Amino acid sequence: MSAVRLFLCGDVMTGRGIDQMLPHPCDPALHEGYVQSARDYVRLAEQLNGPIPRPVDLSYIWGAALDELDRARPDTRIINLETSITRSEDYADKGINYRMSPENAACLAAASIDCCVLANNHVLDWGRSGLLDTLATLQRLEIKTAGAGHNLGEASAPAVLPIAGKGRVLVFSFALASSGVPGSWAAKPDAPGVSFLTDLSETSATRVCDQIARTRQTGDVVVASLHWGPNWGYDIPREQTRFAHALIDRAGVSVIHGHSSHHAKAVEVYSDRLILYGCGDFIDDYEGIEGYENYRDDLALMYFADIDPASGVLAAAEVVPLQIRQFRLVRPSTEDIDWVRQRLERESRRFGIAFIAAAPGRLVLSWPEG
Repeated sequence: MSAVRLFLCGDVMTGRGIDQMLPHPCDPALHEGYVQSARDYVRLAEQLNGPIPRPVDLSYIWGAALDELDRARPDTRIINLETSITRSEDYADKGINYRMSPENAACLAAASIDCCVLANNHVLDWGRSGLLDTLATLQRLEIKTAGAGHNLGEASAPAVLPIAGKGRVLVFSFALASSGVPGSWAAKPDAPGVSFLTDLSETSATRVCDQIARTRQTGDVVVASLHWGPNWGYDIPREQTRFAHALIDRAGVSVIHGHSSHHAKAVEVYSDRLILYGCGDFIDDYEGIEGYENYRDDLALMYFADIDPASGVLAAAEVVPLQIRQFRLVRPSTEDIDWVRQRLERESRRFGIAFIAAAPGRLVLSWPEG
């Protein structure tokens, strides 16, 4: 049986400025201290990189990523959707609120996204009514979800992605308090919310491993998607490493899909299983916002992982750097690709990981055996 190829990326934030470019935007009014209109984020990007046509078509934001998806032909496509899909006005007073209109959500279908993980710190930005709208819209688009639901049982259940001739991919999604998710957003037996972990303790690891064991069947490829840690900084807390290793050792997880940081972080291969500690932003409206340029959050990464379905181990992995420019993913310069390679190698060196320049614009993962 051939390998199951996964496409994974970090935060897809299609609200605010992105929503305003698309054909059917929400009311642009915001409740932020920084700006009061989502259109201001479009203007900031235009001041930096030139005019953006409006409205753009629904596939516009994906740009060069669509060519890479056509080339790589992944069996399934998994993103962290960090945006509420709603026209609700029931906003949470939390300083930053992301939403896109249900009509514009077809931009996700334009990239043939199979699964949106929703356990993150923006999916309830527009209240529980906004979450219910999000779930209904994704169901209408036939996009599977994990990490949020109408009740605790639904929020805890994995997305089940059948792969023809290769079995199933199970995607579990969890939000951590360390990423800024309020405890009040946790799903309850009779109330909607997210699949929430207060910490990365042994108790939490046991809970997650038991949850996976109740659903997993022989031959399933398991992805654990975790929204953890702060937005900026390369530190990998020991508790994250211990937790990731526990899920691999005790629940047979093949991929730890970590996100929350606005830039890519270290990669580890442990027991021949892939750990992405932070995938970075993939689509956002931060272009033109000053303050964190040294992190190069304009450089977005596509992760392709080939998993042996019989053993669950990593057979091959590839990283494709892209750049966010005019709210669209474009090909970066050779110099920027080399910057990504050097930064990933610097952060992943402790795990013995190397990134080898392969075909133009692509980096192949190399790791120690065993």
